[in-house]
Amino acid sequence: MFSTILSAAVIGIEAHPVQVEADICDGLPQFCMVGDLAPEVREAADRVRTALRNTKILFPPKKVTINLSPAHIRKEGTRFDLPIAVSLLLALGIIPREYAEGVLIVGELGLNGKVRPVSGVLPTVMLARDLGCRFCVIPAENAGEGAAVSGIPVVGVDSLERLLGCLAVPEGWREQAVGREESTGAKAGYGEDFKEINGQEAVRRAAEIAAAGMHNFLMIGSPGSGKTMIARRMPTILPGLTLEESLEVSRVYSACGLLSGREGLMKTRPFRSPHHTVSANALAGGGRQVRPGEISLATRGVLFLDELPEFSRNALEALRQPMEEGRVVISRTGGTYVFPAHFQLVAALNPCKCGYYPDRERCRCLPGEISQYLHRISRPLLDRIDICVETSRVEYRELAGNEGNESSAAIRARVEEAHRRQRERYGNRGWNFNSGIPSSAIKKFCPLGSREMEIMETAFERLGLSARAYHRIIKVARTIADLEGEQRIREHHLLEAIGYRSLDLKFWGR
Repeated sequence: MFSTILSAAVIGIEAHPVQVEADICDGLPQFCMVGDLAPEVREAADRVRTALRNTKILFPPKKVTINLSPAHIRKEGTRFDLPIAVSLLLALGIIPREYAEGVLIVGELGLNGKVRPVSGVLPTVMLARDLGCRFCVIPAENAGEGAAVSGIPVVGVDSLERLLGCLAVPEGWREQAVGREESTGAKAGYGEDFKEINGQEAVRRAAEIAAAGMHNFLMIGSPGSGKTMIARRMPTILPGLTLEESLEVSRVYSACGLLSGREGLMKTRPFRSPHHTVSANALAGGGRQVRPGEISLATRGVLFLDELPEFSRNALEALRQPMEEGRVVISRTGGTYVFPAHFQLVAALNPCKCGYYPDRERCRCLPGEISQYLHRISRPLLDRIDICVETSRVEYRELAGNEGNESSAAIRARVEEAHRRQRERYGNRGWNFNSGIPSSAIKKFCPLGSREMEIMETAFERLGLSARAYHRIIKVARTIADLEGEQRIREHHLLEAIGYRSLDLKFWGR
């Protein structure tokens, strides 16, 4: 008695088809599983046998062989419990073979026969759709996540008994199919607002420009000046996720088991704020089971690094390539994994260990200590930061009232308009925002007049700019022009953009 059923393994954020084959024959009773299996997959033998017994299904004392094919793909996790059980039921003739044809199944089994949620359901259902499956069976707790994929019916089951009811009769799955939830891209409430930020007008302006062009943003200032408050409110001035962006973000979160299965796709832009003790692998991704790191979890959103010099050198340098290429590439002996990294870096730091430099009345740090502290951040990383601004001490009169502060909604309206202009300008060229313009396209999309060229030449010489920093100033100027509705970059746009690079010279020198 032989049977086969389709399942899927998730490697990184990609799902790969796996055939679960079952053979039941006469011989000494044993349960053998093959196919490059992780320990938790081999343990499925005990879970499946016990779940079948507690579901009142008599299992004959025969030799059982389970093969998960292809053998070159490593099978990990508990997602194969349910397809193994179904393959056995097919081999025993309890489920008619024709009713299970063209079906992809994933799910973990409890000993009582209940079906438990698994990670990676979103890429799994996408795979089932691409393979042309009739429908896909997933745990009920992952139903919202699976139903977000169009083009394929999804059935959510909460028990092995319910699955039997679904597959034991023709078209039995139709009554249990989950309705698809349309993603509107609407923003959920954040509970935080820019109107709560008192003073810091220059920083608020810089934050708006950074959001409008998705530029990397660095704040330098003494403790308590509002750096963290501003950073945590950055998502509130970003436009809502488009459907394509929502699918991209949700796919990463699904692979990591962080997506709420009942709510479906991600509705808000991610905000990730790892502690400064985070390792380079946790930031970029990796591990025994290769999974996306904080960089990829922040894709299409904000990655906030507070106390930037306190991060390890390896962790900071791991940011460089993703910031430039918009992806993370991890190479292992088992293969190469590519994760998305279209994130906006927002960072904050104190100007010295005590935090009060250059106020020499409060700062007691020696010049060498200050230099050593700041130079934990490498020049190549600084070159990849578009906007650098200093936060000042807030006066009492500013702290006492916020009646005149702009709300996040008002700022977001201008940012959305700037995003619209950028999308229309760049079309389907591979980037949507000014921060992503490649160097080869700078002259085409950011042309400068003769006066503007003179200004850039002077800035290049006096500030000792690198070619990368030079191009990033022009990109920021392009964003400032977009916020003002200007077609061309003007002199005052460039001067403001150059001002956001001048702190490099103040704190780090040339």
